[in-house]
Amino acid sequence: MKKIILIASFFCVCILSMQAQKLTVASYNVRQQNSSDTEKGNGWVNRCPVVTDIIKFHGFEIVGAQEVFHSMLNDMLERLPEFDSVGVGRDDGKTEGEYAPILYKRDRFKVLKSGHFWLSEQTDHPNKGWDAALPRICTWAEFKDKNSKLKFYFFNLHMDHVGVVARSESAKLVLAKIKEMCGNEPVILTGDFNVDQTNESYGVLANSGVFYDSYEVTKLRYAETGTFNAYDSNLKTDSRIDHIFVSPAFEVEKYGVLTDTYRMQVNDGEKIKKGDFPKEVSLMNYVSRLPSDHFPVKVELNFNKKKMKK
Repeated sequence: MKKIILIASFFCVCILSMQAQKLTVASYNVRQQNSSDTEKGNGWVNRCPVVTDIIKFHGFEIVGAQEVFHSMLNDMLERLPEFDSVGVGRDDGKTEGEYAPILYKRDRFKVLKSGHFWLSEQTDHPNKGWDAALPRICTWAEFKDKNSKLKFYFFNLHMDHVGVVARSESAKLVLAKIKEMCGNEPVILTGDFNVDQTNESYGVLANSGVFYDSYEVTKLRYAETGTFNAYDSNLKTDSRIDHIFVSPAFEVEKYGVLTDTYRMQVNDGEKIKKGDFPKEVSLMNYVSRLPSDHFPVKVELNFNKKKMKK
């Protein structure tokens, strides 16, 4: 009997140890709040509950988000009371303009240090770099995983949508910053890069040897489309402009582009009969909508303890 208990205890310890090494990460451009979207039925007031439910239901533990205004961040944190965040507005380094925040579960992670820099020739204050149309910012933090006690860096950014030179130089800048700041420490880099996997700027990062595109190295991939959808669920693309790069200290178990939708009623609730189904089943005319013009990217990682530093 004692032998059975010891064996059972051993397996329980092994299972808990395995769970402690797992990490669920996401990159999510949630689309800024604006009047044009609201007029077309894609207002933030409708989308926010869906965005936060996606985060909760899919078990995201740490999220690099983009296009988040200060009020939107407050809305998200109100609906995600188990999360905290780091990041500042790109327009003034405080609360003005879009954030590229990192949201994280406070019971899982401890922030050891954090900061930000602008994607520009002048990285220490708000400004536009190279040929960029707008100021662009990168948020970073060093975390300690309370479960495994292991440390890692997390960077999150949103590159310019217009400036070709700006995107190229931003990729080089981020790579240089990570090498300078992190050394051989484990790193996760998320963001809306506004370039897909065929672009030279993407190659600067993906082929750096510092980290790898999680899409390419995952053991299991679920990606029926790319990551930009233009608020149209009928579109498909092979382009991935939202990426999650990971250093060799992480093993990528799963990669997914999540295509969740929600419904909005378009008539007075009149019931519709279609097809041959039981009379108890009724349908109503709703329109399918997307919670953002980008799909969230989710990865499940394992710490490779042989390559991690405590």
